[in-house]
Amino acid sequence: MKIVGLTGGIGSGKTTVAKMFNKLNVPVYIADDEAKALMVRSKVLIRQLKALFGENAYIGKELNKKFLANAIFNDKNLLKKMNAIVHPKVARHFKRWVAKQDSPYVIKEAAILFENGNYKQCDIVITVTAPLETRINRVISRDNTTKEKVLAVINNQWPDSKKIEKSNYIIENTDLEDTKLQVKKVHKLIVNKSQ
Repeated sequence: MKIVGLTGGIGSGKTTVAKMFNKLNVPVYIADDEAKALMVRSKVLIRQLKALFGENAYIGKELNKKFLANAIFNDKNLLKKMNAIVHPKVARHFKRWVAKQDSPYVIKEAAILFENGNYKQCDIVITVTAPLETRINRVISRDNTTKEKVLAVINNQWPDSKKIEKSNYIIENTDLEDTKLQVKKVHKLIVNKSQ
């Protein structure tokens, strides 16, 4: 079974593309969602995150996302430490999830697939792209945020040009109908390679 990494910068629409693959019966693992779920479920992770960030990391049993986002946004070292705690746990969870799947390939959707080196564990990488202005507008309307904040996130991620160099397939996500056609085409190519 092939492991296909699906990535793209913030606002590129990688989750939309992941759902399109899922509709073609491809099992999809959304790494960010699974990480957040594990951060609430795993007693070990909760303990480690409270040790790193203090009791404010959680409000009751819920993750204090706003507090954590502010803390790591202003401190790269803290972000590295948090990733060192969370990523290995997510990687083990992903391996167990893959073992339960029955499909020619599975997709691991991750925002920072390249930045954290996880693309090396994928057989194939798909990068989703969209024009910068489109991405900014999508995130502003989705997250009710500012252009400055979106640009700050974009500047922390690899540029599309660097991702494209290391990718097997590129899906340009500007028109939904066209994106669906691109997804179907890539799906066929991967299935053929998997046989």
